[in-house]
Parts: sequence; C-alpha cells; structure tokens
Amino acid sequence: MPADSPDFTVAPDLVLDVTGLNCPMPLLKTRQQLRGLESGTLLLVRASDPGARRDIPAWLRQTQHSLVQSEDHDGVLYFLIRAGEAG
Repeated sequence: MPADSPDFTVAPDLVLDVTGLNCPMPLLKTRQQLRGLESGTLLLVRASDPGARRDIPAWLRQTQHSLVQSEDHDGVLYFLIRAGEAG
C-alpha cells in the first residue's frame, strides 16, 4: 500500500483500486470483487469518486458483507470490507 494510506488495525487480504473511476463503477467493481470471496476475507477498496462515500456503505448495509473501517485520506476513500456468507 502507498505510504499515504491509512493504518488499519488489520491487514487486508486483497486490495481493489478503483481510483479514477466514476460512479457507478467503484460500486460495481466492489460488488464484482466481493462475489465469490470466501466469508471473512478482508477487501480494501481505494476510490476517488465522492459518490462512493455514500454508495458503498449504503449497498453494504443491504448485504451480508460488513464495513469494518472507512477513511478519507488526501481525497482517496478507503473502505475495509469483510466478505459475508453470500460472498
């Protein structure tokens, strides 16, 4: 991870970088990456689209996946997501 990344309490298993992509692509790529992941897998999503700040957490609330932590660091949004049973 880049040096300017936030320090999360746990390390992700996978990193998905969707910086530079505009709505709805960050959410769609996140959904695609989570599909098929084993339950408990930690995915770190990096996004730059401001819409992801609301879209990703709102979508996660409707799924078996959970938002572990999120941060905004120098205009980059970081979402640490734990894959749920529906993976």
